Formats: sequence, structure tokens, C-alpha cells
Amino acid sequence: MGNCVSFQLSCDQTLNHIVRCLCGKGYIRNLKENLRALKREMDDLKAIEAEVKNKVAREEAQHQQRLEAVKVWLTRVESIDTRFNDLLSTSPVELKKLCLCGLCSKSVCSSYKYGKKVFLLLEEVQILKSEGNSKEVTEPGLRSAVEERPTGPTIGQETMLGKAWNRLMEDGVGIMGLHGMGGVGKTTLFKKIHNKFTEVAGRFDVVIWVVVSQGATISKLQEDIAQKLNLGGTNKSEDDKAADIHRVLKRKRFVLMLDDIWEKVDLEAIGVPFPTRENGCKVAFTTRSREVCGRMGDHEPMKVNCLEWTEAWELFKSKVGDNTLSRDPAIVELAKKVAKECCGLPLALVVIGETMSSQTTVQEWELAVDVLSRSAAEFSDMENKILPILKFSYDSLVGENIKSCFLYCALFPEDFPIHKENLIEYWICEGFIGEHQSYKRAVNKGYEVLGTLIRANLLTEQSNRILKLRCVVNLVMHDVVREMALWIASDFGKQKETFLVQAGVGLHEMPKVKDWRAVRRMSLMKNELKKITCGSKCSELTTLLLQKNELMNLSGKFIGSMQKLVVLDLSDNRYFQKLPEQISKLASLQYLNLSNTSIEQLPVGFQELKKLIHLDLTYTNSLRSISGISKLSSLRILKLRNSKVHGDVSLLKELQLLEHLQVLEITISTELGLKHILGDPRLANCISRLGIQGFKEKPFNMSSLLSMENLRLLQVDGSHVSAIDTYIKCRGSKTSPCFTNLSAVNMRNCDSIKDLTWLLFAPNLTWLDISHLGEVEEIINKEKATNLTSTTPFQKLEYLSLRNLPELESIYWSPLPFPSLRYIYVGNCPKLRKLPLDATSVPRLDGFEISMVPPEQKTELEWEDEDTKKRFLPSVIWVIISLILFRLNKLIYLTEFLSSLLKVRMKCDRFILV
Repeated sequence: MGNCVSFQLSCDQTLNHIVRCLCGKGYIRNLKENLRALKREMDDLKAIEAEVKNKVAREEAQHQQRLEAVKVWLTRVESIDTRFNDLLSTSPVELKKLCLCGLCSKSVCSSYKYGKKVFLLLEEVQILKSEGNSKEVTEPGLRSAVEERPTGPTIGQETMLGKAWNRLMEDGVGIMGLHGMGGVGKTTLFKKIHNKFTEVAGRFDVVIWVVVSQGATISKLQEDIAQKLNLGGTNKSEDDKAADIHRVLKRKRFVLMLDDIWEKVDLEAIGVPFPTRENGCKVAFTTRSREVCGRMGDHEPMKVNCLEWTEAWELFKSKVGDNTLSRDPAIVELAKKVAKECCGLPLALVVIGETMSSQTTVQEWELAVDVLSRSAAEFSDMENKILPILKFSYDSLVGENIKSCFLYCALFPEDFPIHKENLIEYWICEGFIGEHQSYKRAVNKGYEVLGTLIRANLLTEQSNRILKLRCVVNLVMHDVVREMALWIASDFGKQKETFLVQAGVGLHEMPKVKDWRAVRRMSLMKNELKKITCGSKCSELTTLLLQKNELMNLSGKFIGSMQKLVVLDLSDNRYFQKLPEQISKLASLQYLNLSNTSIEQLPVGFQELKKLIHLDLTYTNSLRSISGISKLSSLRILKLRNSKVHGDVSLLKELQLLEHLQVLEITISTELGLKHILGDPRLANCISRLGIQGFKEKPFNMSSLLSMENLRLLQVDGSHVSAIDTYIKCRGSKTSPCFTNLSAVNMRNCDSIKDLTWLLFAPNLTWLDISHLGEVEEIINKEKATNLTSTTPFQKLEYLSLRNLPELESIYWSPLPFPSLRYIYVGNCPKLRKLPLDATSVPRLDGFEISMVPPEQKTELEWEDEDTKKRFLPSVIWVIISLILFRLNKLIYLTEFLSSLLKVRMKCDRFILV
């Protein structure tokens, strides 16, 4: 019974299977028709395949690249063709198995499987056939990833090349900028970087080089990029071009190199995907402007500097050639002088070197030295091949006032450190900036202009070479850039007397000028002129710079003819004692600098200078009086600090009559004078630099200066200073800074003071110089500081000098962060054993120094821990001059040296404390 049931089930299953095979999708009954259809479809597919291959071949011949989808389609067609041939070869056998007029098969299972394969293959062929009718079969193909650019050998740029390449290859760097002045070799370096991509074949799909230059449009940049990508459609709109470029580049790992950009390049508008860590793409560029680097997204760009002397000489020699240099030993020495006139600028070294390669006599080389040192613009090829290239940077400056500010810098001698504040003061009085503005706003505008010129690499910041401080940063104009400025100012050499500059050339007498009436600006600073008795009229002269000479006499006739003179600088003429009465005729004069002269009094006619804005009488130690100064109705800036004229009551009463006074620098030596000036809030707020001197009878209290909100420099000398216990008076809060603008403090020869805890309320202090304070035991007292404020001191301090402090034991009781500190000087502080430093105090040690006198104190220093010692001990040095003074200061023959050093020191105080 069980067997019967089992048999019954097997029969039913077999029957059902046969029914499905015969009645399902008709794999058996439709086999003949499906085979015929498959043959037809395959013939059509093969025809389409042939058309696609022909189209691909034609377009690939035009540098197009077949689409990935087309590659896959052709591969599938080949595969199906093989399967079709296999099925077709067995079709006669399978067809013979059919019976009942093709409705059934003698081998049902076998025919079913075969029929199913035919049916499914037919469906695939039909799908491929429809896909093969697509119109697009290729896309723009890329050329070789890197097409090496021709470039000659580089000299002196190998280190920079390595640094730039390594930075560009960092995973986190997507955008990198190289900036530097014109002719410094940015493009040559950039080509070297471009060609290095041949060494990393396979890392990037394409490297695109585009020369941008001034005036380049988005459309032009798109066309250059499209050419590299073999994109057509030059008649398309910018949006369509951007879409095409983006469609190609978004699937590629690319490098885009933009040479010589002058403004921000909008990558999105062009169609370039933004480089990220994820897509691994790179955008690099060169520019003359650091500002452009920031706008492009690189906030730490790499600056390409001029060559150091060794590399500069090698480059110059390579251009001159051994054949010329070997003709005479004298030529080699002269060639070095010529090369030095190029100041490391590769463009000048190359052009002048090539010019001199054919000059084979000593006389020709001597002439070259003379021309380059006297007026480089007259040198062969200078006007044609060097100055016009540099002029592009000048042309890119926006606004005539900024261009005038730049040209003004050429009035200073070669390699001369230009003090920022002095330069801005000139600009204000010349009317380039700040007209009808407050002095502070005008100064801020001046710093903005300076920033523009620095970022354009037309000026360079240069720290003090001895002290390495940012707070005494000066400006330097490259010699070749200066020649370019003089060339432009003289109407490209056509009107050389318009801008008469013979500064720092050793003049002993006035230069010879054909037409004095043509002179607009004249700079004879830093020479050896003793007198000026020129009788010629300079009726059009607006600027006269005569500082740093040996002047004793100034012709009244010469001065009296300058009706349009605006700026007159006679500073640093130590023998100059008297202004001529004709000064009264200078009706247009706005700036007069008599600082560091021996002038004894101001002439009676001085009161006629009704337009005078700026008067500098700093360090006029012989000046007895400035009575009548209240008549100078336009005066805005008056500098009297460290002059013989102190702030007594009579003077201060006159100053109160100066309605437009905004800046006052003064020394006060009496309590009554200090009380009087503090009693006038307007006058107190004008004080920017203050000297306190000679307070012996009654102690001077620092808290009395709280009302001087604009005080920037404080110098206390030879005064009795009381123990300052009134800090909490600072605006009613123990945490509020009081001296928010105070940046420099110099205290010396002061009695009865044991600490300087009040410095906690000067948060922006950059310069601190303490000397000869015999009772000072600590700079910041822990108990006072804890009770008064939680402020961390010295966050902006750059320079700290502690000299001749016999009782000083501590600067601060624990290590401090010094994010800006560059220099510490400790001289003759025998009890000071520990500096407030730990291993993290100074983030950057490059250029950081600690000077110790006597040098034995270096070995007696105590360190916070071993890590601190290892970090800072290499920075501890001793100064040879200081050591000599320390050991030999009792010798008589050093008296003269000490005297001259004192004068230098006085000048440094004036120059550095800003």
C-alpha cells in the first residue's frame, strides 16, 4: 500500500514537469522561432558593433577617449558572440530531438535547457542592441599626464624646490601659493616643480599648466584648460564650458598649476573642482602678491626670496662665462661689484650677466660698476628687459595715492632701513593719506598702505639685525625695485631732475642741477654736506630731505625760494644750530623735523608757519624755549620728548591753545607740570610718549597716569617712584587693564621701588627695559598679583632687558607662556638664578636668544626641569661688546667709547621704543 502511494506521487511530479516544459515559456515549442530571431538580432548587433567601432576609431584619432560604458558594451558583445556561436553549433542536434511537429521533444529536459539558453540569450542581444544605438561613444581624452616643460638649470633654488615640492605633496595640502617680487625666479622654480610630476607617474591623471598673467579672463582660462583636456566647443558660454571642465575633472585626480596670477582665480566659475584631502587633487600657483595667496586659500604661502651672495655669484658667473672672467684678475673683482649691485635678483643677474659676457676689458667693467652704482636705469638692457618686468607690480597697485606712497620710498638710500612710523608721517603731510581725518585714522590707513606694498613684494620687512625683534621692524626696498621706482618717478628717465635723489652717496657739496625749477622732490640724506649755500631757486620743490648730514649752515636764500615746500627734514644734523629767518616764507610747510640737532631757539618768523602740521623736536638738547608755539594754529603733532624743553606750566598753557593738537610727546620733570597736564583731559589724551624725569623730592605715583589713555611709551628716569599700591583704582575693577595702549616701558635710575607689579595692567606691552633700579627684588610680586588680577602677564612681550639690578631675584614665580618673545638680556643681575620658562614657554625658537652678562651666569642658571634646560640652553649666548664693557669699564681709554655708545643708546631709545 505504501509502495502504491509512492509511485502515484512520482508520476504526478513527472507529469507536472513535462507540462511546465511544454506549456511554460515555450522554450521547446518556440525553439525554432527563437533560433531564427536570435540569428537576426545577432546580425543586427554585429552591424551596430561595427558602426560603434568605426566611430570610436575615428574619434580616437582626434584625441578623444572612448567612454567606459562603450568599453563594457563592446566586451559584452564579444562575450555574447562566443556564446551565440556555441549555441548555434549545437542547434542541428537539438532540433532533431523535436517531435509532434516541434511541440515536444524526445529528450524533454535537454531540449528545455537548450531552449531556455536560446531565449535568455535573445533577450540579452536585444538589450545590447538597444544600448548600442547611443549617440555618444567617446569623451575628450587627456594628453599625457605630464608634458615636461623646457627649463634651464637652476642655481640657488634647490632647497626651495625641495621644500615647495614636499609641501605640495602633503596629503592635507590642496592649494599652495608661491609669492615673491618680480624677477625673483618664481616661474623657473614652478617649472621645476611641474616637471617633478614625471617622477610620480600614476599618482595623478593629468597635470595642467596655465599661464594666467594680468587681465586674464575666465573664458581665456577655460579655453587653456579645455585645450589640455581636448574639450571642444570654444563658442560655448562660460557656464557650459565650466560644466564640461567639471564633468571631466571630477572623475580625475588632477594638478592645476597657475603661473603668474594677479588676483583671485575663481575655480568654481572656471569649472575646476575644489581640491580636498578626499579627492587628492592639487592647485598650485605663483603670484607677486601675498594677499592673492590668502584670497586663494593658502594662508601660509611660501615666499621665493632673492639669492644669497654665494648662489648669486655662481649664477652671474655662469652668464658672464669663464672666457671673459679669465682675461684679467681685475675683471673678477669688478664682476663681483657688478653682481652685488643686483642684490641677488635672478632677473638682474641673468640680464646684466649676459650683457657683460662680451665686455672683455677692465675699462668696460669699471664703467659698468660706475653706471650701476650711480644710475642703474642707464645701464644697457635695464630699461628694456628688467625695469618693465618689475613695473607690472607697480601697475597692479590700485589708486594713485598708493602708487605715490610707493614712489616716495625711493627717496631713501640703497639698503636703508625705513622706519614705518616716520614714513607714514611723511605720507600724511604730503597729502597721500589721511586728508581731513583724525591722526589715528590716518596712521591706520598708512599701515594699510604699507601692508599692501609689503604683500605686493614691493617692500620687505626687516627685523633689527642685532635684536631680531618684530617690534622694531623696518622696511627695506630692494635696490632694483628702487631703481624701477626712480625710473617711473622721472617719467621713465625723461625728467631725471624731477625726482632728484642722491642719498647715501658721500656728497660733500650740493649736486649740480641744470634746472632747479624742474625739481619736485629732492633727497640728499645720509651724506657729508656741511653747508648749503646754493643761490638757485627751487620754486617747485615740495619735499626736501637733508637728514643725517653734517650740516652747520642752511642758506636763507635757498630756503626762502621754496614757496611750495611741504616736507623739510633736517634731523640728525648734530652741528646744526640755527634756522634761517627765511623759514617764515615757507607758507606751504606742513612737516618739519629738527630732532637730534643742536638748535638753540626757533626764529621769530617761525610763528608764520600757519600750515605746519607736524613738528619734531625730539632730542634737541640745546633748545632753550619754544615760546610762541601756540601761534602754529594747524599743529597736530608735536614731539618734545628728551629735549631740553620740559613740560613746565608756561609751556603747557601754550599747548592748551593748540586746538588741533592730537599727538604730544613730552618730558615732564616737575610735579606742578604733571598736575597741570593731568588737569586737562584733552591734553592728557594727546600724550603718546611720555618721559618722567627728575622727580626726587616727592615720589612719582604711576597711578597718576591712568587718564592718559593713548600712552604708548613711558620712560621713567632718575626719579623717586613710590610703592604703587593703588592698582585697584584702575577703572573700579581689579581685572580691567588700564594702560591698554602702552607698548614700551623704560625705567632706570629709580629709587624706592621693589617691584613692578603694575605692569600686569599693560596687556599689550612688547618692550620692557629695566636698568639701575637698586632696590627692585622682583618684577611681578606674587601676593599683589594674586589679590589684584588673574591676568597672565607679558603675552605680547618681544624684548626683555634687565640690567644692573643687584637685588633682583625673580621675574615671575612660575613659568609663563611667552608666545611673542624673541630676546632676553640679563646683565649684572647676580641674584637672578631662574627665568620664568618651561619647555612650552616659547613656541618658536628660531631667532630666539638669551644674552647673559657676565657669561659665567649662564652656568649658574636654574631650570624648571631637564626638558626646559635642553630646549633653552643652546639659546643662551653672551655678547662680546657687553663682556668688554663689563670687564674694562674702569679703564680710562674706554671713556670716549662709552660716550659714543651712550649717544647710540639714546638714538636707539628714540628709534626702537615705539
